[in-house]
Amino acid sequence: MKKMREGPAKNTVKQKALRVLKQKRMYEQQRDNLSQQSFNMEQANYTIQALKDTKTTVDAMKLGVKEMKKAYKQVKIDQIEDIQDQLEDMMEEANEVQEALSRSYGTPEIDEDDLEAELDALGDELLADEDNSYLDEAASAPAIPEVTPTDTKNKDGVLVDEFGLPKIPAT
Repeated sequence: MKKMREGPAKNTVKQKALRVLKQKRMYEQQRDNLSQQSFNMEQANYTIQALKDTKTTVDAMKLGVKEMKKAYKQVKIDQIEDIQDQLEDMMEEANEVQEALSRSYGTPEIDEDDLEAELDALGDELLADEDNSYLDEAASAPAIPEVTPTDTKNKDGVLVDEFGLPKIPAT
């Protein structure tokens, strides 16, 4: 426009340019309005979906409470306490039976002082005994291995421990 000469041609071009700019601004405003409307609709849809999810959650919670109430109606606390009491009584009876079975018959009362004196006498006999070769064997026994045994497999290819039993995998 700056390079054009003043006159009716320049005025006509200027008028067209102004109309085009007005249209551009109008279209931009329409675009902005539609964009805002679209955003509002997305927000409304999001809110509706959140409410539906909340309703589903509340319905599930109501159903859970209903099922729990139904289950608790079948459980009687008095019955549970009675069962606990019965179990306690049975355990006491089992202990009494074990005590009765573990009684010894015809064994005389042994004095602790007599037992200690006999133990001291045995110790003195061991010191006096000249044949201590069995003790030498115990002293020269091989040491306990300090390394962990390596994993071995049985004939089926299963890992086994030092006793030949299948290893349970660590979890």
